[in-house]
Amino acid sequence: MGTTLIIIALIAGIAGGFGIAKFLEKSNISNMVKNAKKEAASILKDATLEAENLKKDKLLQAKEKFLELKSEHEQEILGKDKRIAEIEKRTRDKESQVSSELAKAKKINDDFEAKTAEYNAKIESLDKKQQELERLHKSQVEQLEVISGLSAEDAREQLVESLKAEAKTKAMSHIQDTIEEAKLTAQQEAKKVIINTIQRVGTEEAVENCVSVFNIESDDVKGRIIGREGRNIRALEAATGVEIIVDDTPEAIILSCFDPVRREIARLSLHKLVTDGRIHPARIEEIVTKTTKQIDDEIIEVGKRTVIDLGIHGLHPELIKVVGRMKYRSSYGQNLLQHSREVSKLCGIMAAELGLNVKLAKRAGLLHDIGKVPDAESDLPHALLGMQWAEKYGEKEEVCNAIGAHHDEIEMKYLISPIIQVCDAISGARPGARRQVLDSYIQRLKDLENIAFGFNGVKNAYAIQAGRELRVIVESEKVSDENAASLSFEISQKIQTEMTYPGQVKITVIRETRAVNIAK
Repeated sequence: MGTTLIIIALIAGIAGGFGIAKFLEKSNISNMVKNAKKEAASILKDATLEAENLKKDKLLQAKEKFLELKSEHEQEILGKDKRIAEIEKRTRDKESQVSSELAKAKKINDDFEAKTAEYNAKIESLDKKQQELERLHKSQVEQLEVISGLSAEDAREQLVESLKAEAKTKAMSHIQDTIEEAKLTAQQEAKKVIINTIQRVGTEEAVENCVSVFNIESDDVKGRIIGREGRNIRALEAATGVEIIVDDTPEAIILSCFDPVRREIARLSLHKLVTDGRIHPARIEEIVTKTTKQIDDEIIEVGKRTVIDLGIHGLHPELIKVVGRMKYRSSYGQNLLQHSREVSKLCGIMAAELGLNVKLAKRAGLLHDIGKVPDAESDLPHALLGMQWAEKYGEKEEVCNAIGAHHDEIEMKYLISPIIQVCDAISGARPGARRQVLDSYIQRLKDLENIAFGFNGVKNAYAIQAGRELRVIVESEKVSDENAASLSFEISQKIQTEMTYPGQVKITVIRETRAVNIAK
């Protein structure tokens, strides 16, 4: 019973508490709703005010933008109106100009028609006068034929022949005057360039020949070089291709060979063998092989050093080797490498004086005689062979033409070609540069005189001044003064086409008239 009362009391207490809680919750919710409504009203009011302010701002911005766009539109309209006005003004000016031009053209056309009519009338009058002149000329010719007893064709032929002789004489005189005038101007400049070029280059004189002398300390070494029954000297000659002359000359052995490279190999091999002391056929072959390799390396090194000294770049390795081999070649006693270096320098200086390509001229000058050092014998002249090598190894057309044309085997096509020819002649013709063979020198003088004797009226011809001048004495009865000048010119042309010579040849024709009487 007591428990039941307790449970009932608990239930009643719980129910009362729940009711009180509900009442309190309802009261709180009501207050919260009121507060929320107040906040909502305040927020709504603020939002309304903000919206009004924003609306006013947007309206102001829209008005400002409208005014700005309106101003820009008005400016654009004003600019277009201005351009339209300018175009209209130009159009009116063009119309006025066109009208003026049309008026001028109409006036010119009228004048042209009037002048055309006048010219047509004059042409008709001239045609009539021409016909009248032809009739009168024909009549006069007929009268002249009757008086002279010659037809017009015969008279014309006689007149043409006389005019031919007179024209030929005047032409030769004019040619001579022109040549002399050209000499006065061109020769001075040419001499100046050549002299300046020669003065800036100095080289050694020719000293090389076909034999070399190998000096030894004592004559006892000669027996060791000869060997038992001459086997050492035979092995050395077979290995080097050089003739070794061991005679009574004290402390000297002579090496004879036309090929300087082989002579140098033999000389160096002998030096090594004598220094080492072991001289027998096997050792000789070993030393000669090593020396040949050494000379080949030296040839390449000389070629490289030469092109570097001259400032020439991009040369093919085979051409560099050919340049190096020039050191062991000579032409009329003149070392070929020294000659080519000299020609290269001369060409560079002369090309600079004339405003041409200096590097190209130096390159052609160095390579102009590469055809003189072939690996094998060739039937081609050295200039054409050198040109083929240059073409093969990719040299420029200007360089190839200069190489092939420096002895006139082919036509000169570029400005540097005559420069190479001139510089080659300068290097070869200067005193002491080359040793001239007496027979070839005498033959050249005879050829000069024989060319002069090939012309009619030549009485005597003398080559003087080492072949630099040819004096021709003619018969006064057969050659006139005018023909003497013509003969001098013709002889010079024939010498140019038929002979090869360094420098220039002066041709002097002498005509003398003598009147002889005897007083008794």
